[in-house]
Amino acid sequence: MSEIKQDELNSKTEINSNNSTNYNHDKVVIGNEVFVPMLKEEVLQERIRELGKQISNDYKNKVPVFIGVLNGAFLFLSDLIKNVNIDCEIDFFKLSSYGDEKISSGKVKLLKELNCDVNGRDILIVEDIVDSGLSIKFIEELILPHNPASMKVVSLLVKPNSLRYNVKIDYIGFDIPSKFVIGYGLDYAQKYRNLRSIYVLNE
Repeated sequence: MSEIKQDELNSKTEINSNNSTNYNHDKVVIGNEVFVPMLKEEVLQERIRELGKQISNDYKNKVPVFIGVLNGAFLFLSDLIKNVNIDCEIDFFKLSSYGDEKISSGKVKLLKELNCDVNGRDILIVEDIVDSGLSIKFIEELILPHNPASMKVVSLLVKPNSLRYNVKIDYIGFDIPSKFVIGYGLDYAQKYRNLRSIYVLNE
């Protein structure tokens, strides 16, 4: 697990939500809200390489199924499996609990079911961020009755102070404060997922 270091942040140019996106910038301005860098692309990729190596060692001689939680986890999952050197399969859930808001509604909707049969399989749930833990609890209740051989969770980001449910996150990229973040798959009203770094709301 890695800690966030302020000296790992960089600053180059500024963008506004009304302009085209530049992939090296100092801050993102959305209306009256300003987002500043939290985790640079280089820091993210280094940690993802470490996670890929750890998972490869843990699942040696197995063929796990990586299940990405859409929409947010698609970038993280894509980079993660590039750093996994064992045979694996991929599937996706699509859930919704935020809509266009910054705070979860407290209700999870299943928008896309799995295509694979999880019975007897080693399952790795891949999340972009775990906030309250509600989505993970929802997924556990969907998958565990189908008798997987194992089920573990990997999340790029975890907000430990926001957890409200007793869920276990087996592989954690970074613990972060309970603040709103965007970029690298994480959205604000479905935008800004394509930012290469992760930005935090400057409060």
